[in-house]
Amino acid sequence: MRVIVVGAGIVGVSTAEWLRRDGHTVELIDRVPPGDPAQTSFGNAGILASGGVVPVSVPGLIWKVPGYLLAREPPLRLHWRSLPRMAPWIARFLWNGRRAEVERIARALVPLVADTVDQHLALARGTEAERFVERGPYTMIYRDRAAFEKDAFGYALRRSLGIAWEEWDRDALSARDPELSQTYGFAAALRDQGFITAPGPYVAALAGHFRRHGGSFLAGEVVDIAPTDDGRAGVVLAGGARREADRVVLAAGVWSAALAARLGHDAAMVAERGYHLMLSGVSHRPPVPYMAVDARTAVTPMAEGLRFAGTVELAPVDAPPSRAPLDGATAFDGRQPAADRTAGQRAGHPLRVRLPACGSDDGTQARPIDGRCDRRAPPEL
Repeated sequence: MRVIVVGAGIVGVSTAEWLRRDGHTVELIDRVPPGDPAQTSFGNAGILASGGVVPVSVPGLIWKVPGYLLAREPPLRLHWRSLPRMAPWIARFLWNGRRAEVERIARALVPLVADTVDQHLALARGTEAERFVERGPYTMIYRDRAAFEKDAFGYALRRSLGIAWEEWDRDALSARDPELSQTYGFAAALRDQGFITAPGPYVAALAGHFRRHGGSFLAGEVVDIAPTDDGRAGVVLAGGARREADRVVLAAGVWSAALAARLGHDAAMVAERGYHLMLSGVSHRPPVPYMAVDARTAVTPMAEGLRFAGTVELAPVDAPPSRAPLDGATAFDGRQPAADRTAGQRAGHPLRVRLPACGSDDGTQARPIDGRCDRRAPPEL
């Protein structure tokens, strides 16, 4: 079977490679090469969160949003001029924070993410990308146990789904990372997690393996998609060129919404602009990724240095980047001894997709062009 995969980030590349291994003829299409700094998959935190089952919208979030927006360094920002357009989505997002709905979504997420690390290792094994995959706990660091206990709902939900963690006091934290700021005195270390030490090169290496073993890549922007008269699928590129295949996979993140709409699918998506700051030449790196819960910031040791990521902004896809989230990340890294103040800096702002909860039972929007739902989903960063 001939398949076109639209979007060459981690989801598109992994989908294309598994399809190739299954014996199909696969063509990847994207505006930029896999692993390019312009891709969302380049600038993420690199966490392989097999325990990432607690939705962002949880009971009580609605009362915290004003505080997040008014904070000096808010973890959430809005593109205010777009608020009227996003208001229906935001209302639906908050409505899905009801306890019963959150529990349903979390249960549905478990089979999608529980084997994330193993899936990445299986995907990368025998390729140049294998060296970028690391195992290790994902450590949620708190100022003290009292701060940890405020997240009791999320941890109770994880426990009910079989997700385990270790609890570390300040002495245990210091034994593992003597350079960690004294600001943090307690941690919950989620077991059986992992991380990618270079997200961009990782995607590029997987794509290179895909192409060397028979897959193909076409640089271009897909602007339209439609079934053909003979039951196949066709895509149209900017400039008018047309490509046809037996199946088309939309894996273009937030840009998939407009194409899905051409097929009659209402994919409720907004752009979640995730900002990151990369420090190179640091004097110390933590042994595993941290999530500084008070700052809603992930700190990941990477091949290039130390990456800070977490602050998000809900904004239109074509809106220019904001400087404020990067300033916030810079202010935060000053609290970390691992962040050498003389280190080099590089900033980025990838666009991620955010669903209000989901149109399907499990949060995926993975459907072949004929409309039949396929619950399988590729591993995500």
